[in-house]
Amino acid sequence: MSEDRYDPHAIERKWQQVWEREGTWQVPNPGEPGYEQGAPKSYVLEMLPYPSGEPHMGHLKNYSMGDVLAHFRRRNGMMVLHPMGYDAFGLPAENHAIKTGEHPAVSTGKSIEEFRRQFRSWGISIDWRREFGTHEPSYYRWTQWIFLELYERGLAYRKRAPVKWCPKDQTVLANEQVIDGHCERCGTAVVVKMLEQWFFKITDYAERLLEDLAQLDWPDRVVTMQRNWIGRSEGAEVAFGCAEPPIDFPVFTTRPDTLFGATFFVIAPEHPDLERLVQGTEHEQDVLGYVQQALSESVAERANTEREKTGVFTGRYVVNPVNDERIPVWVSDYVLMDYGTGAIMAVPAHDQRDFEFAKKFGLEIRRVVEPVEDEARDDEPFVAHSGEERLINSDGFDGMTSPEAIRAITAWLQKRALGGPAVNYRLRDWLVSRQRYWGAPIPIVYCERDGIVPVPEDQLPVLLPDIEDYAPKGKSPLASSDAFVNTTCPKCGGPARRETDTMDTFVDSSWYFLRYCDPRNDRAAWERAIVDHWMPVDQYIGGVEHAILHLMYARFFTKALADMGWLGFQEPFAALFTQGMITYEGAKMSKSKGNVISPSPIVERYGADTARCYILFLGPPEDDVDWSDSGVGGRHRFLNRVWRLDVEPLEDADAAADVEGDARALMRKAHETIAALTGDIHRFHFNKALARLDELVNEIYRLPDADPRARSFATAVTASLLFPFAPHLASEVYERVTGLRVWEQPWPVADPAFLKREMVQIVVQVNGKVRDSIEVAAGTEDDELKRAALERPNVQRHLDGKQVVREIVVPGRLVNFVIR
Repeated sequence: MSEDRYDPHAIERKWQQVWEREGTWQVPNPGEPGYEQGAPKSYVLEMLPYPSGEPHMGHLKNYSMGDVLAHFRRRNGMMVLHPMGYDAFGLPAENHAIKTGEHPAVSTGKSIEEFRRQFRSWGISIDWRREFGTHEPSYYRWTQWIFLELYERGLAYRKRAPVKWCPKDQTVLANEQVIDGHCERCGTAVVVKMLEQWFFKITDYAERLLEDLAQLDWPDRVVTMQRNWIGRSEGAEVAFGCAEPPIDFPVFTTRPDTLFGATFFVIAPEHPDLERLVQGTEHEQDVLGYVQQALSESVAERANTEREKTGVFTGRYVVNPVNDERIPVWVSDYVLMDYGTGAIMAVPAHDQRDFEFAKKFGLEIRRVVEPVEDEARDDEPFVAHSGEERLINSDGFDGMTSPEAIRAITAWLQKRALGGPAVNYRLRDWLVSRQRYWGAPIPIVYCERDGIVPVPEDQLPVLLPDIEDYAPKGKSPLASSDAFVNTTCPKCGGPARRETDTMDTFVDSSWYFLRYCDPRNDRAAWERAIVDHWMPVDQYIGGVEHAILHLMYARFFTKALADMGWLGFQEPFAALFTQGMITYEGAKMSKSKGNVISPSPIVERYGADTARCYILFLGPPEDDVDWSDSGVGGRHRFLNRVWRLDVEPLEDADAAADVEGDARALMRKAHETIAALTGDIHRFHFNKALARLDELVNEIYRLPDADPRARSFATAVTASLLFPFAPHLASEVYERVTGLRVWEQPWPVADPAFLKREMVQIVVQVNGKVRDSIEVAAGTEDDELKRAALERPNVQRHLDGKQVVREIVVPGRLVNFVIR
């Protein structure tokens, strides 16, 4: 037993100083000194944090997980890139500054210093040479460059459009930042405004963003969320023409078979052609008044299907192309610009919303599809859809089934240039303008003579000015800075004014992973050979809440930049792990909610190793867990037990291979732990890995009289396997036992000779009846037993087409599948 008391702070200081002094976690780029030609690379990356305030338990969990993988992969012979940075621009940092009264640059700088201090105190193995914040001019210079690259290729554009507006934060929100009609950041009900805004044309990449999901090792639920957000649907696009004024309104529909049932037409209040449509009519003021009312409503209110329908007749008509009927055009808030074209052909006999609207305003309801056998009721719409429906009241298409009619009517429209097959996406172009101060200025100037003029690359960065009044005002605070606004046109040399909106913070985080590869390059955003070497990220780790917000945008940037020739790959993140949240009293930890739990008190009392082990021991890392510190002491006692292991120095690990009796049992346990824990790390089962180390330490204490060689070997194995989780203590114990540095040693490999186990026969039942048996090693885990049982042909036959509602495992005896 070690005579010294376990002093985590002294041990942690010692090893952190060694790693800092020697640059242990620095990894060179290809061509730099120390680069190992031919060594496999691994890019391990956690999503970069918002630096406002100080880190919380969620940060500790996220970066501890990434650190386990980084250490594991280094010791498996890989050159590991594991960098750190800060998503420093945007609402979180600015709101914190507004709340505290400090300028965003000051409060953000303080927060970054605190994040950096704590990350270092946790012993996270970061290559700190690559560190940066997205608010640094040396970074956002290249954010602006990417904007200009997109602009040059027509992927960045400006237009007047309806936008989601948060009245509290006084800024535009992207669709993804609106949750159930409320601001994702502050919870305020969102309204709609018409503004001139900058967009990125992400819709040009909709199909590729959808198709390439198949290439990714991502959680199924994240892939599903991305698929649903892109929202691909097949149908037809049909043009409804208005004679006065001459406007064609394209409509996307998945049901062209119901075109003959369109008895009126509805456009969204935000539709860009609405003002022109009603200009000069007797209905103009009624329509414009209704539009103002509708735009003040939240998206959630408008999408509420239980809400009574409202609308105003525009006084205009469009022609239904299949029968040349003139049908009235209405404006109603139940039609949104977020899907299709912002205009619909209303078929009240076969759509619930259209039916309710028609009943309220006395509009014609004409049935054009009917079931084969049952009668459709006149007091409700017939909205069922199957291959058995047949068309009626549809001229030459009567009698066709719906699928036949969809094909035939679409072909008829296409032949006459009135429409044709179309694919629609729910995905909308990315709105990037923000009327806030704390962000990267958009590198555009406006000139009376030359119009929109991009800032030349040699004039980047357009620096964010230091202004005192940065509070939101409904327009960008930059607009009040004459020194910033007034400039010279780069094209003609005449007077011009700068764009005063700043970029959405998601622009900053859509490419930071590329800059980590070549962060000190002042000639370019990156050198392609370097970024192509490290990318894509081999393992990305972050919260599922960013499944849409961030991941879609990063994928779009990567594909667009690859198409421009700046990158040699199409996807940024090859593998993704989404960790569960650390909640507190059932709510997500949030600085804005004031329910953040800091790791600092635990680190100060017990040390960083205890904090790291505890946060990973709480449960499966993909699960949400409500914070409780009741088990912290248990993890600290475990580390104390490792510290107190009384063993002799291990001079030759191979010398323990021929031991017998208790010593051989201890050697077997050590090798089994190596094999199982290695698999646990591959599967992100960090809580199971730590539980296995508990068992191994218990076994060392249980056998105090075993051959000292076996006890020393098992202790060295314990320290070696513990290192990714508790690197400071593990380094100390490993050096004490072996005289070596643990991180310089390869990851241990289990000796097959010690893994041979007694075999046992397991009965396999289905609904309690014996259907087969399997022979497995004693002690095989439940998941392995179930997997082996499911592979048996006779078991598969009895499960075919049935739902397994319960799986019962009696270790060492049986597996029973309960089906229905």
